[in-house]
Amino acid sequence: MRRAAARALSALALLAGLAAAPAAAEPLVADLTSHLIGITGSFTGDSVVLFGATDGPGDVVVVVRGPERDIVVRRKRQVAGIWVNAKEETFAAVPSFYRIASSRPLDAITTPAVRAFHQLGVDDLRLVPTRGPLRPEDQPFRAALIEEQQRDNLFGKTVGKVDFLGDRLFRTTIRFPSNVPTGAYLVQVFLIRDKSVVAGQTTPLAVSKIGLDAEVYDFADRRSAAYGVIAVLTAMVAGWLASLPFRHA
Repeated sequence: MRRAAARALSALALLAGLAAAPAAAEPLVADLTSHLIGITGSFTGDSVVLFGATDGPGDVVVVVRGPERDIVVRRKRQVAGIWVNAKEETFAAVPSFYRIASSRPLDAITTPAVRAFHQLGVDDLRLVPTRGPLRPEDQPFRAALIEEQQRDNLFGKTVGKVDFLGDRLFRTTIRFPSNVPTGAYLVQVFLIRDKSVVAGQTTPLAVSKIGLDAEVYDFADRRSAAYGVIAVLTAMVAGWLASLPFRHA
């Protein structure tokens, strides 16, 4: 409750500041109610609100991209009743998280060229194999990659909604699932007029482990050997303690 109240107050303060800002200062200005998603042991997902203002009429598109990584997609086939890997493709620099929201349908406010250039929507993500340009035979692997990411709730299945509050102010809620990857995220905001991007802004967002979970994770990463020994000893002690009641039975 306290976190929600704090974010609500932050949103109101941000909204007031944007409303008071001179319209001619910037074509587009936006910010988040929080720049940190903190992950603890009881983390079940979280959300932040993006507020912004434009200097006049136009449409707004918001894109959230997680840290990039290489992803291997494998095709399996059955051999003598056993499923084995038949072929695989590695895609480079795939965003670990992707969400998009728009004030109106993308095909109504942009052109295919604009969507492809700015990667607006999962269909326009540049997912390229590490060995070179995408070939027709790579399309099933690309489709499987997107399907897997959507199944894990890491890619959005639909385009979210950017709501305008009056003529200039806008807002949208960005939701993160419980399995959201940690790292540095980019929140991109585009102002679109006459089907062209006329202004843009990029805001950073961090998703990070905090508290005791972060300290344990950091220790395990920096002292992996010691962490392994401690984990084994802890398991042995736990097993010994669990056996005590049966020894006196």
